Amino acid sequence: MKKIRWQLIVILVTGLVIGALLLSEQTGFRLIRPASTRGSVYTEALIGRLQRLNPVLDYYNNVDRDIDQLLFDSLISFDSRSLPQPELADSWGVSFDGLSYNFELNPDAVWHDGTPVTSEDIAFTIDLLRDPDSVLPEDLKVFWKNIDVISLGEKTLQIRLAEPFSPFMDYLTFGILPKHILGGLTYAEVINSSFNLQPIGSGPYLFERLLVEDGEIVGVILSANEEYYREPPFISQFVLRYYPDVASAYAAYQEGVVQGIGEVTLDMLPTILANQELLIYSSSKPEVLMVLLNLNNDQVPFFQDKDVRRALLMGLDRQRLIDNVMQGQGIIADVPLLKNTWAYYDANPHVYYDIQNAIDLLQEMGYVVDTVGGGVRKKDGVPLSFELVHPDDEIHTELAKRIKENWTKLGVEVTLITVPYDTLVLDYLQPLTYQAALLDLNFSRSPDPDPYPFWDQAQQSGGQNYSQWENRIVSEYLETARVSTDLEERAKLYRNFQVIFSDELPALPLFYPVYNYAVDDGMGAIRMSAMYDTCDRFYNVTQWYLLAQAAGLSPENE
Repeated sequence: MKKIRWQLIVILVTGLVIGALLLSEQTGFRLIRPASTRGSVYTEALIGRLQRLNPVLDYYNNVDRDIDQLLFDSLISFDSRSLPQPELADSWGVSFDGLSYNFELNPDAVWHDGTPVTSEDIAFTIDLLRDPDSVLPEDLKVFWKNIDVISLGEKTLQIRLAEPFSPFMDYLTFGILPKHILGGLTYAEVINSSFNLQPIGSGPYLFERLLVEDGEIVGVILSANEEYYREPPFISQFVLRYYPDVASAYAAYQEGVVQGIGEVTLDMLPTILANQELLIYSSSKPEVLMVLLNLNNDQVPFFQDKDVRRALLMGLDRQRLIDNVMQGQGIIADVPLLKNTWAYYDANPHVYYDIQNAIDLLQEMGYVVDTVGGGVRKKDGVPLSFELVHPDDEIHTELAKRIKENWTKLGVEVTLITVPYDTLVLDYLQPLTYQAALLDLNFSRSPDPDPYPFWDQAQQSGGQNYSQWENRIVSEYLETARVSTDLEERAKLYRNFQVIFSDELPALPLFYPVYNYAVDDGMGAIRMSAMYDTCDRFYNVTQWYLLAQAAGLSPENE
């Protein structure tokens, strides 16, 4: 049987090859192959403007981070399941008490000027991160102040924590800076250094020059690092050009100026999808859109009843929200954990849209329609009526309107309050004055799935447990998982958390928004991994190549 199967495979493959050759002769179809590693150029449109090409200064500018991803390597990166992978660090180990992390650097890692990357570079970069003048958020500066970095040798270092913290590896994805170039500068001098416009990193691409038109910086040109210590890139030159919006970026594509668009927004998605020469690569964003419910607000006591919460979720047509408002660019969420991570529990129960069962559940609990009161359900004189505060942007506003329509069908009265996002956080969430809130839980640049900040009891006061969920068992799971160095134990604890969350529904998960990236169909080997930042689209950038038609190849490429 094995021989027969082998022969069938040969016959099928031979037939396919012959068929393709015949098709190419009869219809003009031409086979394509990867272009030469030399001489190929890829140009991509970025939406935004350059500020500084420096990984300790790019926190608030995603287009700077996009380019820094190509120029600067980190100690580690994360794969599609949120597991750490080697980058500058070839290997690492964690002490049994979870306090010490030892790293061995790749012996071949060098800066673009040929100087070896050493443990001193990592220590120097961390010192910049915790500098009092650092542009990082205050909590990150405080975090790094409590970390000790010890050089054990040119290519060996130890990082010591004050207390065990399992998500620590999350914090090691920052790009490393060269001490031999910037080491003598103060933080203020680093901010104003010419280095930020002529950077030297250790990544797969090196800085070639700025692209200037009419006295204005309109792009950056990078060239392949042929001495890259891992896999040198196929694309010889990487050009990043700046545009104010996706519409102008798409116009540049139509004019043949660029071959890719860094992010496709919903308003431009139909237009770009209609262009058959552009391929769309998609991944869920590191966000979960949710309706938070204030479980400790006396004005809405019914939120404390988990059956009311379940009826509210059952009464939401989440797929229609995705289809009609998000143009299909969303994935229904069941729990507030990202689906791609190692911690996600595949057997999480799903709450299906079922308006009749939702109505029946409310009636069983004693919530009856008050025909005199405008059709709002009441129980013991208390109406199912509450305020839903939401951000004032177009997407959240439309989602809120449709959520209100869904719940009106249940006999639930919803008053919408539209505010800027900052106001929502500062005036509603933090002082816990809200009743219900539509917002995104954002896990950007946080590959570790740690749910502690949003759901642990300790975060009810002064933290981010805005739902005020108080579950001692859940808190014990989350607190234990935060200090355990055993990945299997952490996965088990997070599975238990998800089971209880699905049963109690302290908040209502809606969906994960989708990120879209458009690239000309002449590019090959692009593979989208998990998205924790927009720059993660370059996950396997060293393997990208341009496709060339066989008939158009030059003799030297043949």
